[in-house]
Amino acid sequence: MRIVLLSGGSGKRLWPLSNDSRSKQFLKVLKDPQGRPESMIQRVWRQLGEAGLQDKAYVATGKAQVEIIYGQLGSDVRLIAEPQRRDTFPAIALAATYLYAMEGVPLNETIVVMPVDPYVEVGFFRQLARLEEALDESGADLALVGVKPTYPSEKYGYIVPDARGDEGGSSFLNVGGFREKPREADAEEMIRRGALWNCGVFAFKLDMLINILIAYELPIHYEEMQRRYGSLPKISFDYEVVEKANRIAAVRYEGEWKDLGTWNTLTEEIEDSLTGKGIVSVETKNAHVINELEIPVAVLGLADIVVAASPDGILVADKSLSPQLKDMLKHSEQRPMYEERRWGRYKVLDYRRYPTGKEVLTKWIYISAGRNLSYQYHSLRDEVWTVVSGSGTVILNERKLSLAEGDVFIVPKESRHSVRANTDLEIIEVQTGDMLVEEDIVRLEQHWADIVELCPASEGTL
Repeated sequence: MRIVLLSGGSGKRLWPLSNDSRSKQFLKVLKDPQGRPESMIQRVWRQLGEAGLQDKAYVATGKAQVEIIYGQLGSDVRLIAEPQRRDTFPAIALAATYLYAMEGVPLNETIVVMPVDPYVEVGFFRQLARLEEALDESGADLALVGVKPTYPSEKYGYIVPDARGDEGGSSFLNVGGFREKPREADAEEMIRRGALWNCGVFAFKLDMLINILIAYELPIHYEEMQRRYGSLPKISFDYEVVEKANRIAAVRYEGEWKDLGTWNTLTEEIEDSLTGKGIVSVETKNAHVINELEIPVAVLGLADIVVAASPDGILVADKSLSPQLKDMLKHSEQRPMYEERRWGRYKVLDYRRYPTGKEVLTKWIYISAGRNLSYQYHSLRDEVWTVVSGSGTVILNERKLSLAEGDVFIVPKESRHSVRANTDLEIIEVQTGDMLVEEDIVRLEQHWADIVELCPASEGTL
């Protein structure tokens, strides 16, 4: 069995803490068993380890999330990165070709696909083997995990069993159909007939999807699939595969499961009413404040609200209305103002565009001790760095220099450069150019040992 965790999302549902680079699964608003901040993806990855399944797991994601995943899960996590964002069918097809062509996974092996951010207990992951049993026993094309409902929710999709049910007490249900977000009365009736919540977890034999790709005359080798990825249709796996399946089975899970996809559901699992700088009055009831800014937020006498503040914006919302946030922001386009990377994180402090077309962007950059930026260059911008804390080593055009608090460092466009932090390092970076975009970066080497090999022995100070 192999497990593919789907990590995507546009970052709108939990705005302003989430953005296109830091989707909901990366927000460190939960607590691990030691009481330390933990994101949804870190929680799931930890639980996979506790269930003994990490060595079978892969994360399928987009290029924009690669750095933050390495930063949160470590550099050993196995990633399958989309060349560009398409939809779940192309993403799963790409993962299947990777497993088949690059990992040599046998065609009769079970592939489990699941979201990267369900809120479950570790026992959920120990149940995944039942999907393999259901496929073998039923002969179905797909096997799903269905959660036994605890109430008639209008927020979730439902797996509806067919007339055969579980066929004499077998370990699986025969699926008759699906129903998305029904009215409460309809949900009650479906639950009486044995319907389950659809938690987005399913399994298939690898040859099922490889044969679909062959039938569609799509590549089954990973490198060719990458080259042709942009021509694949933007279509979901549900529409392209699930709705066309001849037979679908489902296994029942009776433990805790939640989708923490909106502020009203997420705040149910946030222990502290105040995170960050702020004051919440005693008259305020059932409110959560999550503040990533350095200025305080005060809430006085309101109820059932969430206040979230980050460099990307400020949200004040009635919790019950927070699911409407994605639609409210669907026409809003803004570059991410905060990102996490494998080496640390950065925050945009200021951005200005002048009538001449010149742009100026100021960033605060934090590099963790022992980490380094890639060896890279930019074609569209010049940079000026001011070291405000810590020490490190700079490589500029193959020359190695020491860097310390108070140093000012100029990086002209096209200059090859990297920085390694000896201690935790904080830098204020000012970019100038006619177009300042994160995509203006060419990475030459990633690992510090490889970068150092490119440099002669010359060293110095600024």
